[in-house]
Amino acid sequence: MSAVTFLPNPSDPAHPPGHALLRFPSEIDFSNARDLLGVILASVRTPARPRVLVLDLSATLFMDSQGVRLINDVRRLLRPGTRVYVVARPDSAAGRVLELTGLRRDVPVYDNLPEAMAA
Repeated sequence: MSAVTFLPNPSDPAHPPGHALLRFPSEIDFSNARDLLGVILASVRTPARPRVLVLDLSATLFMDSQGVRLINDVRRLLRPGTRVYVVARPDSAAGRVLELTGLRRDVPVYDNLPEAMAA
């Protein structure tokens, strides 16, 4: 299954100006994390680079340490000044992984998409 099928166009006009939204697949692990990183970086390296990148993990049912590494790599490789927000329900697998690894301290994590897009 291709990672590209999970990611919409980040320049969707429904998003606030300067925001890009990328929805993550139901599973993030060793089998797809590298491909996802390439797709994410390619999608935001456009002439209208976003100031805010929202990574939506609300449909992610499984995530291991590769998902945490993916988010950190995205943060590290984006243009300086680009903010990264994450959407993950606290009771979800992704939310628990973000909490256990301490990533929630370093990246703003929102419980739902409207909160993240309004931030």
